[in-house]
Amino acid sequence: MLRIKGLVKRYRTGDLALKGIDLDVPDGQVMALIGPSGAGKSTVIRCINRLVEPTAGSVTLNDLEVTTLGRSELRRARRRMGMIFQEYALVERLSVMENVLSGRLGYVGFWQSYFRKFPQSDIDEAFRLLARVGLDHMVDKRADELSGGQRQRVGICRALIQNPELLLVDEPTASLDPKTSRQIMRLIKELCAERKLSAIINIHDVMLAQMFAERIVGLRVGEIVYDGPPDNLTADVLTKIYGEEDWSATIRKVDDEAAEAEEAAAAVIPVELPLPSRDRLAGLT
Repeated sequence: MLRIKGLVKRYRTGDLALKGIDLDVPDGQVMALIGPSGAGKSTVIRCINRLVEPTAGSVTLNDLEVTTLGRSELRRARRRMGMIFQEYALVERLSVMENVLSGRLGYVGFWQSYFRKFPQSDIDEAFRLLARVGLDHMVDKRADELSGGQRQRVGICRALIQNPELLLVDEPTASLDPKTSRQIMRLIKELCAERKLSAIINIHDVMLAQMFAERIVGLRVGEIVYDGPPDNLTADVLTKIYGEEDWSATIRKVDDEAAEAEEAAAAVIPVELPLPSRDRLAGLT
């Protein structure tokens, strides 16, 4: 379980980004953070793994209080928290496989990481993950040759190869078209279910949040103003989070799209993907 107590972030300018956030995220739960720009969504995520240092409060992941750790202990703790970035954060000149394996850099020695020499077990797991997200045929492609959706899938694999206890996902669909956005959100939800992995997803798209998250937390000016199931995200609640607007069309569209998604999922026949040859990656072992 992730437990956040009294989380406060005040910047040097005096701006108060978070005003005492309290959140418990059980194991296996997919939670969406929604709210207007500047509400503090990204700050919450980045305070959890201390990419942003909290001003006050505590963050505890299972038995580990993250907010009290020194530098070396924090590096080890970050292995337990996979991060998926809005802008993918891939190394453009490296291949898909090398980008995925970079998620294991915290587990191998300096010279192994410098020469990109990874254990065969890591390479096997990278192949399995890439096959799972449909990119097993692109292991040798450079990251700068990929589409936005493909890059995000590589980022997901890189986070999962850490074998994390928690996924922190920062705007995973911001640069994607509507169809790809749904595919990425569906993939994250499925992978979390398969691995019994909890996730916090910072997302601007309310409809996607309602379709794919089991719990929604609404932030406004650094405070939680809603915490509950997607079905209770009424027009009144959306107004409380975002301000006055006609939300009726948004809520109706969510209902329609959720029904379409269920019908599409029922029609899909799962296919077992074979693993590709490992000969191309002999130089990585």
